[in-house]
Amino acid sequence: MTRTRELNLHSMDGTLPVTLHLPEGDAPGPFPPVILYMDGPGIRPAVQEIAARLSSHSFAVFLPDLFHRAGHYAPVDPMVVFTDPELRTRHRETLMASATPANAMADTQALLAAIETVPEAAPGPLGVVGYCMGGRLALIAAATFPECIGAIASFHGGGLATEKPGSPHLLADRIKARVYIAGAIEDANFTEEQKGLLVAAFEAARLDHRIETFPARHGWVPRDTAVHDPAEAEHHWRELVPFLENALRG
Repeated sequence: MTRTRELNLHSMDGTLPVTLHLPEGDAPGPFPPVILYMDGPGIRPAVQEIAARLSSHSFAVFLPDLFHRAGHYAPVDPMVVFTDPELRTRHRETLMASATPANAMADTQALLAAIETVPEAAPGPLGVVGYCMGGRLALIAAATFPECIGAIASFHGGGLATEKPGSPHLLADRIKARVYIAGAIEDANFTEEQKGLLVAAFEAARLDHRIETFPARHGWVPRDTAVHDPAEAEHHWRELVPFLENALRG
């Protein structure tokens, strides 16, 4: 079993709960730090399991609850909340609406300061990994904190390249991190047109990047979603771990 520790950080608008996942055993580290941004359903066992597995590869993984401004909430079952129109609307208008990019970046700023005080976290650039809405936030974080973030990975991220003014791909010239983007072949949020916008933006910014499309559906990684794909979830691990190891250790 990996080790965990609960942190309560002072952030804008209140206390930011963070679960720190560390490798099992007595090894004190320090380990390369990685921030893991949750997907739309929020903090729940399936996301904690992703953080724990990532930490087992000798990373210090920080999992912040980006919904803390909405107050206490019970773990969400994606099988239920996203199939019931009323529950889906309520979830989006309360919990998800509270995790705006501005709020998430304020939380990230507090977390970055805290990571510097955690003895198990190695100094130097860190990684950011995000799923679904977290994949979009990972790109925004890389542009907001370019001196701190050395690698970002986004899986089935939504809204990465749109015509809207706040589209993350428009921030490419601010990013210094290595970037890995994995979208789904069945995903209205990752069309070939959007993929093309990302490629063009990253190439123009001369980013070290890789963008690919998995033969899966949007949301395929967490094991509790209706579209979870076990084979492609393992594929995601085969890409993610070497990417972070090369970027943060190499």
